Amino acid sequence: MTEELLILSLSAVSIAFFHTLLGPDHYLPFVMMAKAKKWSILKTVGITFLCGAGHVASSLILGGAGIALGLAATALDIVESARGEIAAWALIAFGMAYFIWGLKKALKNRPHSHWHNHGNGATHRHEHVHKTDHSHLHEESGEKSMTPWILFVIFILGPCELLIPLLMYPAATNSLFEVIWVSSIFCVVTIATMLLVVTTLLLGINKLRFGRFEKFSHSIAGATICVSGMAIYFLGL
Repeated sequence: MTEELLILSLSAVSIAFFHTLLGPDHYLPFVMMAKAKKWSILKTVGITFLCGAGHVASSLILGGAGIALGLAATALDIVESARGEIAAWALIAFGMAYFIWGLKKALKNRPHSHWHNHGNGATHRHEHVHKTDHSHLHEESGEKSMTPWILFVIFILGPCELLIPLLMYPAATNSLFEVIWVSSIFCVVTIATMLLVVTTLLLGINKLRFGRFEKFSHSIAGATICVSGMAIYFLGL
């Protein structure tokens, strides 16, 4: 391995790791949705891997097309920046919509009391909710089929802005091997970091008990995702 390729490789590892770690959108949506929807660790890891693969693949395709067409890095940066804004607003919109839905669900399903009169003159009061556990399970099954794909589409839109500059140097030297090598390292480290952080946080959050706030888990998840999108758009994380 040449000195230049070693430096590129180390740069790809460090940039991919810290870029993923400092970007809350890379892991918080999966952790919060898994908590709210009670996904298993295996399912959460699978969805995270799928979204991570789509995330890096979209930037690889764009970078490869740019290299093939001889586009400058600045032109690709403009496209990636536009994609980043779209992805951020998509996260904000999805999080806000999910927050509102979760809040309505929690308030609609809160316990309330009814008084009943019996023929013998006795009265009693009982407390109940309108949605039974049976209907809740059926309702959740429909939601679960859509949420992973919504996240997948959002992550395809999300760019890996720092991947493009990494590919420019080996592309300038016409080394296809180095382009493939550097991009592979970046993709593997990005996805591995996503899986590591998601699994670690999920193992921790699953030990928490929200008590009476458990019914607000969906709205909490939506709010967290919305804030993640805002952090990306306004703070550039």
